[in-house]
Amino acid sequence: MIRNGDPLPPTVYPLAKGRVWAMLAGSLVFVALGIVFLVVHSTVAMMVAGGLSVPFFGLCAVFIIQRLLHQGRPELVLDDAGVDHARLGRFGWDEIAAVRIREQPVGKTSQLFLELVLHDPDAYLARAPKLVRSTASMNARLGFGPASVSTNTLPVPPEEVLDAMRRHCPGLAIQQ
Repeated sequence: MIRNGDPLPPTVYPLAKGRVWAMLAGSLVFVALGIVFLVVHSTVAMMVAGGLSVPFFGLCAVFIIQRLLHQGRPELVLDDAGVDHARLGRFGWDEIAAVRIREQPVGKTSQLFLELVLHDPDAYLARAPKLVRSTASMNARLGFGPASVSTNTLPVPPEEVLDAMRRHCPGLAIQQ
């Protein structure tokens, strides 16, 4: 948006490193527990739990480490042209029909997401990074579109990001 003849400067959100380090530690703890379950193998249930947790949380740890190694890149950038997310890629404001805060229950807690509701999700998936394409069907089963930003990696609450989005794109629809 142009104000007084000048474009609004980009709003940049760096990676919330403390939270990401905590996620890495949690993933590694679950890998270690999975290994213990496999070694002890006192029951079939423990072996299955270990056999599932080691590869799943190991893969999570790999992705988290990759993200930490790319610390120079901001997690989220909002500008007058659109949104740029470290994992999801770039979206023009004209591609985004609406934005909403979504909550996904996870055990006794919940995870918040900023969901970009797209006019043409299939067009985005055609150009999306491979990881996004591979998780799109799982996200759809959970009721999410392909462009959901985890708030765990952002240093501010999702409401603050929505306010910044409104500053850059005043006509942006916010869904409840």
